[in-house]
Amino acid sequence: MPELPDIVVYIEALEKRIKGSVLARVRVANPFLLRTAVPPLSAVEGKKIVELRRLGKRICFGLEGDLWLVLHLMIAGRLHWYNERGKAAKGRGLAVFDFSTGSLVLTEAGSQKRASLHVVQGEAGLENLNPGGLEIFDATTEQFARAIRAKNHTLKRALTDPRILSGIGNAYSDEILFEAQLSPFTLTQKLTDDEITHLFDAIKRTLTDWVERLRADSRERFPEKVTAFRPDMATHGKYGQPCPRCGSKIQRIRYGSNETNYCPKCQTGGKLLADRALSRLLKDDWPRTPEELESLTKS
Repeated sequence: MPELPDIVVYIEALEKRIKGSVLARVRVANPFLLRTAVPPLSAVEGKKIVELRRLGKRICFGLEGDLWLVLHLMIAGRLHWYNERGKAAKGRGLAVFDFSTGSLVLTEAGSQKRASLHVVQGEAGLENLNPGGLEIFDATTEQFARAIRAKNHTLKRALTDPRILSGIGNAYSDEILFEAQLSPFTLTQKLTDDEITHLFDAIKRTLTDWVERLRADSRERFPEKVTAFRPDMATHGKYGQPCPRCGSKIQRIRYGSNETNYCPKCQTGGKLLADRALSRLLKDDWPRTPEELESLTKS
């Protein structure tokens, strides 16, 4: 699932290509993509793009008349840019957005189509789609501490819950916890003040580093290779491979269709996380699918 670094780089690439352009037409191939009826999708056609914004893991297209297109890519949704509309029409896109400067195509791998598109009016419409998670780069350490300790979740769950923190998912939570050298199953209300500060700094450092890496990868090209599994990640997707810090084998825990990766020496004091107590903890604390997490709304 594209997370904060991926969405930031998508938006930067889109700003260069469509800000100030006119959205001439939207073609939706799958009716399940569009989740709203009012305002109608036709209301955005012929309107100029005035702003692009991130809302958690969503990309928001601001148009004239205070209209917004809000796109959530979910697990398998990806964006592709074509300077020539004819080339965009040849693909099997879930939706095609024809701008005066080119065409943006949404694709989604697999048979289960989870991506969503909303058309909303004004800031109030956007707020209705906001799960309410804290924006980490706008927060103080004290605000972060209150948010993370509000409920007693595992760190893995807290980092990926969109009602607690904005824009972090399965991949970057693994990288953050490795950077912080914290167990994914530490309970948030047991964190010391020093651990809170250390985690807060690790989140900002990890996300900033990955935004810079993805910018460097794409340069002036549109980011086509958005993936949750990157060769230079430390733990995510690296089960059985050596830890880049200590050389121990990276381990993993699976629950439903979720997975977390960790270094036992760096993060859990050498302990492998697999016992009955952990199974009970996961049952109580972890949704079985990433989609369940993304469907959470404000409490």
